[in-house]
Amino acid sequence: MIHNTWGIVVACGKSEQISASADVGFLNLGKHPVLYNSLEVFERCSEIDSVMVLAARERLESIASMVRLFGCSKVRKLVAGASQRFATLAAGFKALDEEATLVCIHEVSRPCVQPDLVAETVKAAKRYGSGVAAVRMEEAFLETQKGQKASKVLTGGRYWQIQTPQAYKRDVLEKALKAAQKKKGIDDEASAVCAHAGEVHLVSSTTGNIKVRSLHELSLAAGLLKIQ
Repeated sequence: MIHNTWGIVVACGKSEQISASADVGFLNLGKHPVLYNSLEVFERCSEIDSVMVLAARERLESIASMVRLFGCSKVRKLVAGASQRFATLAAGFKALDEEATLVCIHEVSRPCVQPDLVAETVKAAKRYGSGVAAVRMEEAFLETQKGQKASKVLTGGRYWQIQTPQAYKRDVLEKALKAAQKKKGIDDEASAVCAHAGEVHLVSSTTGNIKVRSLHELSLAAGLLKIQ
């Protein structure tokens, strides 16, 4: 089957903010906004056919200007998202072309992603229905119920830390997100698909694909990308 694959960049919501007034995607990383890095990576990845950006409504005009300025030719849709992840994705799916058969979702707060990782998640999704970037946690770690009192030691090597990009066949993710609305404690795509389909296929990533949650991590990202 020949798939029509859309990259979906999530650039809104609480998880994409450093503070209530600072959206990660619109902070400067060198000479460009953080958002540019994800758009540029999707632009270079041959597995991605088209790109959608999900952002706050008041940001859409500035994103359109950015797309024109940097020649991001794959960006075809800019869609207003919400503060909650699933509501944002629902808006994205509603605006998605009918021809789209596979989606690759990426958080704008992971600017160090590389085209080959995007490509591997898409290839996995084509074969298995899902492809989720993740890092194996080799060292043991502790589980706490509350505060800083550990109640359980978890053995390293059996657990993986989930990242993005995450690629899914469109019908697989749409059905999982719809089912997740009726359940508590599910607030991300991988958990929704695991609950609905039973499993997701992991794609080995690296700790360098960091999530920027602070100005310190923004500096780390600049160092990893060797941006001055």
